[in-house]
Formats: sequence, structure tokens, C-alpha cells
Amino acid sequence: MAEDIKVIVFKLATEEYGIEVDKVQTIERLMPITRVPKTYNFIKGVINLRGVVIPVIDLRGRFGLEEAEHTDQTRIIIVVVNEIEVGFIVDSANDVIDLNRESIDTPPEVVGGIKAKYLDGVAKIGEDRLLIMLNLSEVLNKSEIVQLESFEG
Repeated sequence: MAEDIKVIVFKLATEEYGIEVDKVQTIERLMPITRVPKTYNFIKGVINLRGVVIPVIDLRGRFGLEEAEHTDQTRIIIVVVNEIEVGFIVDSANDVIDLNRESIDTPPEVVGGIKAKYLDGVAKIGEDRLLIMLNLSEVLNKSEIVQLESFEG
């Protein structure tokens, strides 16, 4: 019998994505972000969250989606990837659901313009809802992680 996992659901543009709850530290409202020079365009800078400096990535920019104005719904999801805390800016994060591992299919090559390497799979929820599961270790590849580690100091 496949196990159920808890998943945080968030939106980017019109698509819904999921990250396993055990990889998420906290979800925060948008806060002032300090720009950091000479970084990738999608790295928006760093935030100081309760005394911890955390790099922040705009997931829209990471996936090559069009940037959007931030709203009251915009959130920063703080995740841990390879023992590094990173914030992801998302359009909204408003749901926690239970998902059966068996309902997650292998992702097609491209989903919503996002390459399959960033994806863990696509989960069917009900009749007409798809949830794109992120592969966090690919969303941040090794060289980017090395660059982010240099912020923590």
C-alpha cells in the first residue's frame, strides 16, 4: 500500500505546484529583500528571517515564466535543499493536501513551459486538477547552491 504524503500547494501563473511538507520550514508574507550583486537573475537577494540570512529565488524567473507584480497573496516558501535554507517567491500558497504517492506520475518532458528535470512528477487530484511536484534538488543545481552558500556567513 502506497503511503500518503502531505504536500503544500502553491501557484505560479495558472499552474499549481506541490512541495512535500517535510521539506518546508515556513511560509512567510513577502518582506524586504536585500539585492545581492553578481548573482543569477532569478536570485532576488536575501532576507533576514529571525536572525537567519536566507537567499530568495523567484520561482517564476527560475522557470523562465514571465515576472508578475507581487500581490497580497505573494508568499515566500522557506525550504531546505541539501541542508541550505532557501526562500522561493510564489504567487500564492494556500493549501495543504494529503497525496497518495501512487497518484504521482512521471512528468512529461515539459509541463507549463518547465523542463522535466525540475519536476518530480505530476499528481492527479480529482477529475480535473493536476499538481506539479517539484524536484527541489534540481530547482537548485549544485553550482547555484555553492553560490548561495557564500551568502551564509
